[in-house]
Amino acid sequence: MREVMKMKKIEAIIRPEKLDAVRKALDGKGFPGMTSIQVEGRGRQKGIALQWRAGEYRVEFLPKLKLEVLVDDDEVEQVIDLICDAAATGRMGDGKIFVLPVEDVVRVRTRERGPQAIGQANGK
Repeated sequence: MREVMKMKKIEAIIRPEKLDAVRKALDGKGFPGMTSIQVEGRGRQKGIALQWRAGEYRVEFLPKLKLEVLVDDDEVEQVIDLICDAAATGRMGDGKIFVLPVEDVVRVRTRERGPQAIGQANGK
């Protein structure tokens, strides 16, 4: 029987200019592994209005970054705090954080499974 995963995937949607600050904050506390994906989105702010010579136009979807980080259950709050502290500007559009359960992880090269596949627990 395979080991039960006690991990979460944190998905953080942040402003692109905050990537370096978030990366440094996470790396500095021992969370070096992450995936960054360029995305576009909109939320309550519904895009932004911009002025151009010919008049005003609306940008409906704004550029954002989605970061994905896998952590042990007991590290979730620490990582959320690190991301919020590094990514917040206090303005609308700072982003969102989603926390999801992780059922399994497989390292493609070796087919290792579970925490060992990402260098956690006994696999460090």
